[in-house]
Amino acid sequence: MFDIKFYETVVSTNDTVRSLPTGSLVWADEQTSGRGQRGNSWESEPGANLTFSFTVAPSGLRMERAFALSEAVSLAVVETLGDVGVEARIKWPNDIYVGDRKICGILIENTVRANGYVSLSVVGVGLNVNQRIFTGDAPNPVSLAQLTGGSCDRESLLLSFCRRFERLYGMAENDYDAMHGIYMDALYRSDGAYPFREAATSQRQGRLFYARILSVAPDGEITLEEADGSRSGYYFKEMEFVL
Repeated sequence: MFDIKFYETVVSTNDTVRSLPTGSLVWADEQTSGRGQRGNSWESEPGANLTFSFTVAPSGLRMERAFALSEAVSLAVVETLGDVGVEARIKWPNDIYVGDRKICGILIENTVRANGYVSLSVVGVGLNVNQRIFTGDAPNPVSLAQLTGGSCDRESLLLSFCRRFERLYGMAENDYDAMHGIYMDALYRSDGAYPFREAATSQRQGRLFYARILSVAPDGEITLEEADGSRSGYYFKEMEFVL
């Protein structure tokens, strides 16, 4: 599915892959300015982890349903980790967790036409593989090496991801309901009520509350249900999990 190119060092795999034909995948030993969600930097020891980005041009995908791509990417990572015996979950919207520790981050940047259809998606993935010591300010990182006690071949993981993603991307386009059901089953903390905190805004005052995950809509909105039956919907950055 992808034309894979390896680089020793790039500024950002997301930026590099933008200059290549659609369907390219760039992975690198080192990013000098890799970035994650919320504008954060991504800590990655050179040569130790799997950092890559790829482009796809979705067919007939409107922005309000673009979360399907995020679901496919997240599930492909979860299944890839399962291949090496690690059970992972998806922390909404698309962080990958093992237990209460983050092993993978995903960043998707969409280009949208004036008519509301997505013309290009740039997907960046940072998977902690062989790094054993983390010195950044991320509160809960973990790697495959820490979990398994051994080293993993990064290229084998990448190729496994590509195979998994190709199948799931096909489901996203042709059998979304089935793929979405798999995504919901893979969600982190989907088995009961857990603490959440609303973002402090003019409408919401950053309250702490307990709720269970009820649903995730095609546009990525998550609906939480509290013990009294009240329900609230949240988009990215409007709510956070309390770990």
